[in-house]
Amino acid sequence: MAAAAWGRLVRGARGAVSRRACSSGARARAASAAAQELQSSGRGRFVLEHAAPFSAFLMDSFGRQHNYLRISLTEKCNLRCQYCMPEEGVQLTPKSELLTAQEIITLARLFVKEGVEKIRLTGGEPLIRPDVVDIVGQLYKLEGLKTIAVTTNGINLTRLLPRLKEAGLNAINISLDTLVPAKFEFIVRRKGFHKVMEGIHKATELGYRPVKVNCVVMRGFNEDEVLDFVDFTKDLPVDVRFIEYMPFDGNKWNFKKMVSYKEMLDTIKQRWPELEKLPCETSSTAKSYKVPHFQGQISFITSMSEHFCGSCNRLRITADGNLKVCLFGNSEVSLRDHLRSGASEEELIQIIGAAVGRKKKQHAELALMSFPLCQDGLQNPPNSKQWGHTFSHLTLTASLPKQKGKASMKNKLRGQLFLPGSHPEKQWHIAIGIIQTQLRGYCVFQKDPSSTFDTKCLDASVGQVPVDCQSKEACSGSEFHTRDSGSCTKVPPASDNLTHTDEEGRATMVDVGGKPDSRRSAVAGAVVLLGEKAFRMVRQNQVKKGDVLAVAQIAGIQGAKLTSQLIPLCHNIPLYHVEVSLSLDEARHAVVIRSACHTWGRTGVEMEALTAASLAALTVYDMCKAVTHDIVIQELKLLSKTGGQRGDFSRA
Repeated sequence: MAAAAWGRLVRGARGAVSRRACSSGARARAASAAAQELQSSGRGRFVLEHAAPFSAFLMDSFGRQHNYLRISLTEKCNLRCQYCMPEEGVQLTPKSELLTAQEIITLARLFVKEGVEKIRLTGGEPLIRPDVVDIVGQLYKLEGLKTIAVTTNGINLTRLLPRLKEAGLNAINISLDTLVPAKFEFIVRRKGFHKVMEGIHKATELGYRPVKVNCVVMRGFNEDEVLDFVDFTKDLPVDVRFIEYMPFDGNKWNFKKMVSYKEMLDTIKQRWPELEKLPCETSSTAKSYKVPHFQGQISFITSMSEHFCGSCNRLRITADGNLKVCLFGNSEVSLRDHLRSGASEEELIQIIGAAVGRKKKQHAELALMSFPLCQDGLQNPPNSKQWGHTFSHLTLTASLPKQKGKASMKNKLRGQLFLPGSHPEKQWHIAIGIIQTQLRGYCVFQKDPSSTFDTKCLDASVGQVPVDCQSKEACSGSEFHTRDSGSCTKVPPASDNLTHTDEEGRATMVDVGGKPDSRRSAVAGAVVLLGEKAFRMVRQNQVKKGDVLAVAQIAGIQGAKLTSQLIPLCHNIPLYHVEVSLSLDEARHAVVIRSACHTWGRTGVEMEALTAASLAALTVYDMCKAVTHDIVIQELKLLSKTGGQRGDFSRA
């Protein structure tokens, strides 16, 4: 049965079952007729067999049963997380337009009556609402509600948790994006790291199992702490949930900041190859793993790279009473307005059912949300005339035969995505696949007998997710075999010439595609001569801008991870560890900086180590320049490196 027909059938059944004008007998007959109508189709039989006695009003046209409701208690928050909202905050809805506690309970009772089994209280920060304990207590009295959960930043958790537990709260998610106190303040723009940690420990003491810790992973912020978070589960019964960075209004989302689930998983497996996959429920949004013998576990929320729309069972009510059937959808229905205008329970159910019935099969492809023109791409691919304008801001490079290279470049300069010798609509679907594949960390091979260009690996240059665009198998010696061509590529020997210039002396990026992967590390150093006064203030932590050594350490770590964006011809390297240390040299009144970078890849990390030391030194200068400008940065140099075809290096 076509989706549209199915939708009409289900919505028709809903209307037949619950039309307000029906008498109880007529309603029963209508329900029976609707059931018979549903039974006439294979898909209808499946839904009837698996849905009963679940309410038809909370089942969408794709058979998804929505038994999980998220209720926002407030728009306010006592933090300003960089990925969540702008530093100045957001414009708040007047209090009179927010749901009262009684309205929240009224709506919750309605949803629970129709089949909702789990309610999660969110915000903003739900624990800053004064009546949150009372709301939990009233929810606990609702017959049929199995789980009352809260998602909190943890700042107020230690103080409120004993009362919340007594009121009936039985599940907790705590947001924590770093285990470094100074970085915590940088990310959330507020103090409070130790309060959050106290809250986590308090939850485990009170018997919550597991305590879920939500960690939004952002490139350039905290992806270097993924292994530390896994280690955090060793002695605590927590479930650290790594969440892919998602776009929301005001958070200035950028594709380059997103670290995919595959990338994180690969990093973790290098450290813990014995990592075990855990079973999960059908409607679960998390992919769960566990290191054997660790008390806790880890999970991945793959909203960006592998959406879970097909099993979505969630509905949301905003703080001002709007029903959202999809977190990323724009459609909202004001239950508050209907409630305050005197709508009956049955009318509210019909309004809710109609909204659920309009829920789409999946949200707009999050992979494309950084490209404004492409949000409806999968459903509405452009025609040939539209094609050249659709992806004008996207650059696609391809390994094409030389005779087609000029044509490809011509299209590229025109801002067109399609490739020569291939139909534009066909290339649209290839492009969509490339973007989705980039998110997953895979490589795409386009194999179409009707295509006139060779089968090659296409690389969409739209992000920093590492993609192995050769997908090679080992050959003898220092050669590698490519699946598409069957040829072997020799690893280039060490060069006595400059490698970043071509035969005509122009700057060029070194092709490392033929190099073997190996473990590589580098250590760099720098010294900042501060003078006696500035040195004393740094040592006593009296500089007005804050803790100089802590901020400089974070700056160095971030600098290492952003090297390819700062140094034009550097490759983007997935670092699996960066360490920056700063020590005080009393004799010279100096800050001594050491940085170390490690990776497993095809090129070295000397530039990353040097960039880390440089950024740390510049940060020390910036934070101390108000005290004196007589500051000297010196001895910036590579101290050692290991790995690579040119051998190891160590400065005497």
